[in-house]
Parts: sequence; C-alpha cells; structure tokens
Amino acid sequence: MQAVILAAGYGTRMRPLTYHVPKPMARACGKNLVEHNLEKLPDEINELIIVVGYLAEQVMNHFGNCYNGRRIKYVKQKKRLGTAHAVSLCKPHIRGRFLVMMGDDIYSSEDIRAVLNEERAMLVQRVHSKFSGGKVVFDEEGNLTDIVEGTHNGKDSVINTNLFTLTPEYFNYEMVPIADGKEFGLPQTVVKMARDYPIKIIEATKWKQISDMDDVKDFETELKKAGQCKGFYNQI
Repeated sequence: MQAVILAAGYGTRMRPLTYHVPKPMARACGKNLVEHNLEKLPDEINELIIVVGYLAEQVMNHFGNCYNGRRIKYVKQKKRLGTAHAVSLCKPHIRGRFLVMMGDDIYSSEDIRAVLNEERAMLVQRVHSKFSGGKVVFDEEGNLTDIVEGTHNGKDSVINTNLFTLTPEYFNYEMVPIADGKEFGLPQTVVKMARDYPIKIIEATKWKQISDMDDVKDFETELKKAGQCKGFYNQI
C-alpha cells in the first residue's frame, strides 16, 4: 500500500528557520517531522510518494530512494496550489487504496491504523473552543457529509486533520477551489467524493498540528517527558 506525504509548503510562520530549511525538515529530538511520522506507519505501507516543493532537494537528499525498507517516489509541486492539487499530481503513481498525510503535522500510530482499517476515512479532531475555519459535518452512521466554513462556537465540533484513506475514485472529482480561488482544498474535494462513496469519520486520539516553532518546542517537550528525546528542537 502507498502513502502520500505532503511536504511542499513554505512554512512561513516558522521563519527565520524556514528561510533555509523546509518546514517538514524541522527537527524535534534529533529527527525531522517527516521521520517522526514515517516511524508510525504500519508495515503494510511499502511505498512512499513524497510531494515536495520549497527547498525540495533537502528532502530528497535526506531520504533518498528508500527509507527503512520503503521505496520512495518524489513528485514536485512547482506552484503552491493547495493540498488537493498536491495529491492530484500523484495520480500517475497511485495503484490502489492509499493513505494521505501531512508531513509536518504529528499523528499517532493508533490513529493511522484506525484510518487504514476503513476503506475510505478522514481523521478529525474535536474542538472545544470557538474557531474559524472548516467544521466537519457527518451523519448518524459516522460518514462525512459536508465541511462548513465560518466561525463556530466549538461545542461538539470537529475539524479535519488532513489524514485520509482514499481510493483511486478520488481522482474522478474536480478539485474544489478555496482561498478565493488561489488554491484547491483536499478535504473540500473529498466532500464531493463522499456524495458517492462513504467516507468514515475517525476521531483522533492524539494529533498535533505544527504551525510555528513554539509547536515544535511543545512537541519536543512531550517527547522528553515520555523519555524519547535526547536532542534539541532547533537541530537541523
């Protein structure tokens, strides 16, 4: 089975570090963010498709053509046109059901397994405070029905984490424009797919969104408390 790793972004909120280092290569406890996620993939994932863009050579030189026994293919996203566009570039390489995940957010092995246990699935995070963005809506059977943009009170709300199990039928759907048409959104496009194919909603037990260097520091602190860290968050 293949896993698509999205690692093409600029990481502007992590400057000045990301002037010289792509965000997915920022380190916590001596390992970059992508490595922390790859370690949690189950054995059935035997090939990685890494979408690179900004400072792509650093990612490609670090991982090479194989990592921990998994073959690697690279797909270059020359223009930052969003997550749906990034996944669309992988279409020629997809052979069957596949996993999609952000390379620079942190997921748990348990949540990855839960998503893979479904034919098609989306991992979500419960939110307990007011937020602006996309609220994930699902039916009584726990299947995705919509994503509603706006400001929400957070009570009983869930948001998308950009971890999916998808099938090749995904590529039959036209990408949905977001950000005033400047990008194309993956979760919004998955909503279109959900009208024809059930997308199971899985609630995350542990997901950490990495937005800035404070998030990296917090992640490293968690690792230290768990006895899994001997390095420093800003090692590159």
